[in-house]
Amino acid sequence: MFRVTGTLVLAGTPIGDIADAPPRLATELQSADIVAAEDTRRLRGLTRALGIHTTGRVVSYFEGNESARTPELVEALVGGARVLLVTDAGMPSVSDPGYRLVAAAVEQDIKVTAVPGPSAVLTALALSGLPVDRFCFEGFLPRKAGERLGRLREVADERRTLVYFEAPHRLDDTLAAMAEVFGAERRAAVCRELTKTYEEVKRGPLAELAAWAAEGVRGEITVVVEGAPETGPAELDAEELVRRVRVREEAGERRKEAIAAVAAEAGLPKREVFDAVVAAKNADASGPGKGKGLI
Repeated sequence: MFRVTGTLVLAGTPIGDIADAPPRLATELQSADIVAAEDTRRLRGLTRALGIHTTGRVVSYFEGNESARTPELVEALVGGARVLLVTDAGMPSVSDPGYRLVAAAVEQDIKVTAVPGPSAVLTALALSGLPVDRFCFEGFLPRKAGERLGRLREVADERRTLVYFEAPHRLDDTLAAMAEVFGAERRAAVCRELTKTYEEVKRGPLAELAAWAAEGVRGEITVVVEGAPETGPAELDAEELVRRVRVREEAGERRKEAIAAVAAEAGLPKREVFDAVVAAKNADASGPGKGKGLI
């Protein structure tokens, strides 16, 4: 039996400048049977700015009701409705509501399409001045300091450029943690208020950016961080070898396994890495501030 279903449309919305709204957005907003919006008040502001009116039913779809509302929207899609999903800014499901609905629609063989639009991730990446050929989007880091450090250590040796979202009141702590894990001199860019009146891109080493952010930063923030350098065996000194072992240990690896992995990465005998770890431990035990060293 032939089965007719509706279509789920993911629509990108401006991240700042309303003039960046894709032309199809107005058409889809006016013609959708249901518009699912992260914030219905923001949706009203968007339609006013575009000079249009929605004709379909408007429902809220945000983190707090995403799980409960998804079955309702899927039922409408199965019944043939055209459902338009919009978030406050950027593309739905990219650190915003949407993933659950897309997954549920795909499971029901419902067509899913998109109205491509502005993206803070790609905009910040392009403006950062850092390599863009390969990158990873890491979203928001955990709020708790220990969990944040753990997440950063997981990608300490990642060679692709890293992109993060962050709240302005946590930016200085996040940049300081990045400097600790990635290295004070690792290049980065803090992109603030993209496409808005007070747009700013601050570039520099992580330690320098952390000091700048400590004075207070406002607005929507995207952080772009240079990937780990491709270093050969001759470029890795004992301190760097020990740091890499520490990162792996704090991510949950046993020391023996961490030493073997770092030795393989560096193209060195395991004994050489082991000796560096032991030397650092002995120096830490006998020097000032013992107990606070690398290992």
